[in-house]
Amino acid sequence: MSTFESLNIICADGYALAARYYPNQYTQAQRLPVLICPATGITKNFYHAFATWLNEQGYAVLCFDFRGIGDSLHEPLKQCEASIVDWGQLDIPAAVNTLLQKTQAEQVVLLGHSAGGQLLGINPEYHKVAKVVAVSGSTGHTKGLKGRTRLLAPVMFKVIFPLARITHGYGPTNAIGMGENLPKNVAQQWAQFCSKPGYVINAIGKTVSQHYHDEIRCPITAIWSSDDEIATEANVKDLLRLYPHASTNMIELKPKRYQHKAIGHMAMFKKSHRNLWNVIENQLAV
Repeated sequence: MSTFESLNIICADGYALAARYYPNQYTQAQRLPVLICPATGITKNFYHAFATWLNEQGYAVLCFDFRGIGDSLHEPLKQCEASIVDWGQLDIPAAVNTLLQKTQAEQVVLLGHSAGGQLLGINPEYHKVAKVVAVSGSTGHTKGLKGRTRLLAPVMFKVIFPLARITHGYGPTNAIGMGENLPKNVAQQWAQFCSKPGYVINAIGKTVSQHYHDEIRCPITAIWSSDDEIATEANVKDLLRLYPHASTNMIELKPKRYQHKAIGHMAMFKKSHRNLWNVIENQLAV
């Protein structure tokens, strides 16, 4: 049975992130360690079953809570100033360096879920990432959404979030079944980034002064499901186009092929869908 070590990741600005480290105890194979970066509002607990399984396949694994989320929230939520830009510029780089320190490896494989796989272009430690596997990774552009989400997202972004920023001081995503409630700046940037093509590229020259999209050359693989209403084919392509010099690959999963009624945006990491885990693991090799 896989075991993990609870630890704190200290970011460049001194912020502490709660994390779990799963050391490789199962094989001497020289596999690069894997950093699991969560989706917006999703905690490290959600990935525990998958991280345990991946660890048992012979990978050292680190998963963490972004600042303002889960155990990385250290004050009343309405007082939290965390942002998505902070996640990309401060949290992910600190997690990369922590995993390298724990394993003495030279690079990591970044396994990002949704937003967790969308921020490499503002990560100053991008050169320490050997490969990105973006599960349900896309820009989430509102015009590229499908189904019920295409109708609900504009209401959430243009009505619920702005009103809740005044009345609650945070983004009330828990009430609508979308993970943890969000720090107000995370909610605001999420709405801003998804309102136009390109996601975080819309922050360049505003909250982001320097980015690295043109410098990134590591391979990037996007894995998404045909029934995902957020990471649609159009939005996945919109993400990958941001990295003009990287080798990119797209893998679409169809639920029926894997005997599932649905996969959607969240289910690939659930125990009920563990027959998909080999598909993800097969892409970790560099």
